[in-house]
Amino acid sequence: MNTISLSWIIERLLVKPTEGTLTDVVITADWRCNGTQESFSGTCYGSASFAPPSGSFTPYEDLTQDQVLGWCFASGVDQKAIEANVTAQIENQINPPVIAPPLPWVPPAPPVEIVPPLVEQKVPVLVAEPATVVEAPAA
Repeated sequence: MNTISLSWIIERLLVKPTEGTLTDVVITADWRCNGTQESFSGTCYGSASFAPPSGSFTPYEDLTQDQVLGWCFASGVDQKAIEANVTAQIENQINPPVIAPPLPWVPPAPPVEIVPPLVEQKVPVLVAEPATVVEAPAA
């Protein structure tokens, strides 16, 4: 089986238009971690909030997704735990830890016949009858 592929994305940033002398200061990032393996998938999502910047400041238009993800991980988003959760979602789809088999005392239902029984189709016979002519009485 293939390995699980994980990807992180930033879906939205909330900004304060002004913070002191700075403009467009990111205060919240909405993130998502997606995982896939063949036809199975899992996801986790959340938000991370940030304190006003101190020290260096990157203008909004120069931000990268990797930079903002780094802020998320530094502010408490547990990357390893989130990735383990997404991985477990996929593994549980592949090998469900709990299943619901049919009850052993209930007999299985008979198969349902979907095809209608074959009935011979008869073509109607068209019979030409002689036309009846009705004459009008003489005047």
